[in-house]
Amino acid sequence: MTGTASLSHRLYRPLSYHVELHTKSSKKQIWKEKISNGAVHLATVGNKGHVMDRNKFDPPEEIERKVQVLAEWIKESTHTVFHTGAGISTSAGIPDFRGPKGVWTLEKEGLKPDINISWDDARPTLTHMAIVALERNGYVQYVVTQNIDGLHLRSGLQRQKLAELHGDMFVDKCNYCHRQFVRNTAATTVGQKSEGKPCPGKRGNGRRCRGKLHDNVLDWEDGLPDADLDLAISHACAADLSICLGTTLQIVPSGNIPVDTKKRGGKLVICNLQPTKQDRHADLIINAYVDNVMKHLLEFLDIPLLQYDPNVDPMKLTQKMLHEYRKTHPEDNDQNGKLVSSNHNGFEPIEWTIPEEWVSDKELAEKVKVKKVIRNKRQSKHTTNDGDIKCSKQAKINLKSELHTDNCGSEKEERELYCSGNTVNDLNNYVKSMIKCDDSKSSWEQVGELKEEAQEIKNEHSVSKAQNGTN
Repeated sequence: MTGTASLSHRLYRPLSYHVELHTKSSKKQIWKEKISNGAVHLATVGNKGHVMDRNKFDPPEEIERKVQVLAEWIKESTHTVFHTGAGISTSAGIPDFRGPKGVWTLEKEGLKPDINISWDDARPTLTHMAIVALERNGYVQYVVTQNIDGLHLRSGLQRQKLAELHGDMFVDKCNYCHRQFVRNTAATTVGQKSEGKPCPGKRGNGRRCRGKLHDNVLDWEDGLPDADLDLAISHACAADLSICLGTTLQIVPSGNIPVDTKKRGGKLVICNLQPTKQDRHADLIINAYVDNVMKHLLEFLDIPLLQYDPNVDPMKLTQKMLHEYRKTHPEDNDQNGKLVSSNHNGFEPIEWTIPEEWVSDKELAEKVKVKKVIRNKRQSKHTTNDGDIKCSKQAKINLKSELHTDNCGSEKEERELYCSGNTVNDLNNYVKSMIKCDDSKSSWEQVGELKEEAQEIKNEHSVSKAQNGTN
């Protein structure tokens, strides 16, 4: 799922999202799935990121304390964005990917998850419905999801409040006019393949669109939808508070989007049972089941939990509409009573398209412009012996001096030293010892930065070796 969103869109796009994030596929991390008869068949792909064989739980009293803090932050926030992953759907019977019973965790053991529910029969979870309750009470301004299970759509969350970065199995998309329409059952294909059905949309002259409907589940080579991606980034940049639920944030660019809130002076909260890629940026980490967290959150905010209502589920409504259409248009049915795709010109499904005016919303764009990127200089009450250079900065100076070419003999030796796994770990330990006077969060930020720098140099070295034809 390589994003191909243009950088020339009307909405402000953060400078941190350069074109390489949208053109260099994270193919070694992003899952690929084929949907058939309600089961998930995962293709054998490369590195799928870190998986965990056990969960981490905060004590009950700690969870309650943290959720109370979160409730206060939500009250104070004028723009809150939820970022959701597979972990919010596990209580609906849909497995996650990296948890102890996750798809990829079991795959490493040669096992497959036990899925005893079809996509059509799955229902929105407590977390899905809690998000809707918060949104209707003005506490949630936007939701960004990586999930394709369609449970946000089916919960009754409005399209104007939702970005589906990886697609939705309950949505079709026209290859000609690019409009989206709600399906009555889950898609049976993946990769935006043609379903042979004509687009039900109408052109400006009132005639039917000439396009064909395709599934809306992204595959490896498919670009992230421009409108969803633009709105996700813009809302994250405008947010005072971003809350991540049930995701390890390992997939890019979606895993990096919540950090845009932090970069602009907002707060970042992560609720997950395993460590995430962005833990070092978080202001609050809650290790608990997301359903439990959301239940407590609603209680602290004195908001009743909404129950799933099939009468506001677009998928169920589409089923009812089709049923009524079949009864009133028997000539469009085959001998089994099913609607013939080539004859359903009179049926108009529910549209799920993001209109252009949402993307070019001036009020949202103004919010983003106001939220400038904050270039934090790490503050510390303590200094080194000379009293002039803060510990974290001194650590980097000492680190770079150890890696100087004079000590290594040549640039090649220096690069290889830096890329050595043991050396990187030793240097990280050295950095941690050098900045003991800083808090632990600053220490881990330093270590994280050093690891990223090491990986970049290692990648450059690999490319250089390949270009020179060396092994």
